[in-house]
Amino acid sequence: MASEEPTAFNERLTVPWWSWPVALAVAAGLAFEIGLGVPGLVTWLPFVVLVPGAAVAMAWLGRIRVAVRDRELLVDDAVLPMEYVESAEPLTGTALRDALSAQLHPLAFVIQRPWIKSAVKVTLNDPDDPTPYWIVSSRDPRRLAEALGGVGAAPHPAVPPR
Repeated sequence: MASEEPTAFNERLTVPWWSWPVALAVAAGLAFEIGLGVPGLVTWLPFVVLVPGAAVAMAWLGRIRVAVRDRELLVDDAVLPMEYVESAEPLTGTALRDALSAQLHPLAFVIQRPWIKSAVKVTLNDPDDPTPYWIVSSRDPRRLAEALGGVGAAPHPAVPPR
């Protein structure tokens, strides 16, 4: 059996803990309001539908996993082999805001979660891929950038040598 390379980075982009009680309280309040307008035994039906629905929605929002293993960057179901990684740059604050707004390339691959205030910009060097870079949210962008930089191949020159 072949041994797998250890995971250099692994993170799940979960929603913050405090958003769960807020979402469930909003769902329960909405179910209560709807239940007020329905007389009889079906008053409980909005609770049965909305509260579990809010829990499923919160779990779905936090489903994205980011990992670096087996010489690949894995973001949800997208896979980027390390030989196509030219550079990885942590982004926070103004740099992240600018990268996601005015400077964003229309063909960039972006996995951004608004509750995570940092990301990594992974510049690609694949001439056959029109995607110039990936921007991936991460709570620990420096560690993700180090995992990508330590495994990735050396950047290819922009102009082939003569």
